[in-house]
Amino acid sequence: MTSAEAGTLRRLAPPARRFLAHRKGVLVRLALWSLAESGQAFLVGHAVARSVDEGFLAGDPRRGLLWLGIALVAVLSGARVVRGVFAQLAGVTEPLRDGLVRRAVDRSMARAARGGPGGTDRAAVSRLTNQVEIARDSFAGLVLTLRSFVFTAAGALLGLLSLHPALLVVVLPPLAAGLALFLFTLRPMAAAQRRALAADEALGDHAARARAALRDLAACGTGPGAERSGADLVADAAAAARTLAGWAAVRTAALGVAGHLPVLALLVAVERLRGQGVSVGALLGAFTYLVQSLLPALHTLMTALGAAGSRLLVVLDRILGAEQEQEQEQEQEQEQEQVPGPGIASAPAAAFTVDTAAVPALELRAVTLSYGVRAEPVLDALDLCVAPGEHLAVVGPSGIGKSTLTRLVAGTLAPSRGEVRVAGRPVTGRPAAELAALRVLVPQDAYVFSGTVGDNLAYLRTDASRAELDAAVGAFGLGPLVERLGGLNATVRPAELSPGERQLVALVRAYLSPAPLLLLDEATCHLDPASEARAEEALAGRAGTLVVVAHRLSSAVRADRTLVLDGVRAQCGTHAELLGRSPLYRDLTGHWNS
Repeated sequence: MTSAEAGTLRRLAPPARRFLAHRKGVLVRLALWSLAESGQAFLVGHAVARSVDEGFLAGDPRRGLLWLGIALVAVLSGARVVRGVFAQLAGVTEPLRDGLVRRAVDRSMARAARGGPGGTDRAAVSRLTNQVEIARDSFAGLVLTLRSFVFTAAGALLGLLSLHPALLVVVLPPLAAGLALFLFTLRPMAAAQRRALAADEALGDHAARARAALRDLAACGTGPGAERSGADLVADAAAAARTLAGWAAVRTAALGVAGHLPVLALLVAVERLRGQGVSVGALLGAFTYLVQSLLPALHTLMTALGAAGSRLLVVLDRILGAEQEQEQEQEQEQEQEQVPGPGIASAPAAAFTVDTAAVPALELRAVTLSYGVRAEPVLDALDLCVAPGEHLAVVGPSGIGKSTLTRLVAGTLAPSRGEVRVAGRPVTGRPAAELAALRVLVPQDAYVFSGTVGDNLAYLRTDASRAELDAAVGAFGLGPLVERLGGLNATVRPAELSPGERQLVALVRAYLSPAPLLLLDEATCHLDPASEARAEEALAGRAGTLVVVAHRLSSAVRADRTLVLDGVRAQCGTHAELLGRSPLYRDLTGHWNS
């Protein structure tokens, strides 16, 4: 057993004991039905031996038929025993499934609610569907087969001993050899199962990311790269499945050794056993015990331990053990106040002021962020310095970390390592009012609330005058929309606005904010190119610093500098400089121009 498996067992042992302790009644009833199965196994072989020795060979066919009738009744009673076993089995397996579903849902909801490193738990889909069902089925198989083997083997071995002790000497060695070969496969097979599940989660995560970023993949021309990544993940999953199948073949060989050698050994030893006084009926009873009880139970047990057991251990480690990973992630985060939703930051506290003249507007110092302690970093030791009043564009393929960067700067996401400073102040752990005074984040899905047009526009600056509101409306070309709605005092119905109109309202709101830093996370993606250019020019002319996650090449051309994220190392420079030294930027430029 590997150290990981041992750690998993230690971690799962306390909750397993608590789970079983609450179901003592079900376990007692299950044991009683299993005792009946043990008696059935003993009776079948014993009745066959007595029917031969005391009946047919003794010249008393009636007595032989009577014993065979007893064996038949024992066999037929097995159906009633199996029915009783399965009735009690549901009382153990279904509560396990329900508990795992609750734990997986609670964990994913808590992770999404706190918004810490890792963000949305995309692997939850695999846990709630594939992995929970694997755990339920594997646990049911283990309970069923372990119980059956223990009680059936006890009845069969007791029957062999009652017939003649020499029978055990012949049967046990090949059984032990097959079992030893089987145990040899457990460790590598569990490792292969773990790799297969990890590959399944990685493929599901990639599919979720690609589905959410189809527009970006098309806009940036990175669809082929995402397709290659998906193909690599499919190949990894196939390789893991092939490795698992190879060890399954070795396990099958072990089953063959344990399932066939005992019968062959008994056949070879017939003459010697007869010389030791073993009767014909005892030999026939021994074959009956092997073929009807012991070997089928052993075969089922080895199958369950080799497949269901390793699957159950690995899946429970992914579902329950991953909570330890979540706790480690939480330890990496600093306590933060709840930040208002995207684009609707609270009004800044009057007593909090920011001096932006003497320090960089934005500074990242060796910032690293990973979505999980074992995941590859999305941003790795990123350094960045943005001067006050500078206009910076951020470009890169979908999923490379552009939105992650804006969340780090906004203070809604804590880095795994490093420090983020806005106006010289660390943003991690800062109260919401202070964050609102430092920056405004406008996301792709702009927020408009039910209220007047003026209230929506002046939400981040409640003391804005009518003249300032009119000037901002004119600067962004929002006049026709305001007139259509009925003026600044008219009520807004968010559902009646198009995505582009909602973005314009959010951009004007950010424009009026006194915060020195504006963050646009593709906040103009629903605007036409002319409206986008007009909005960015207005925001760039505002006193303060502007960081734009670019949706079109024009955003990068208009910016003072552009930051290119390519997953290897970030490069920052002007449009002309990046065309000369960044192959990715040249590719993106070529795609945008075409």
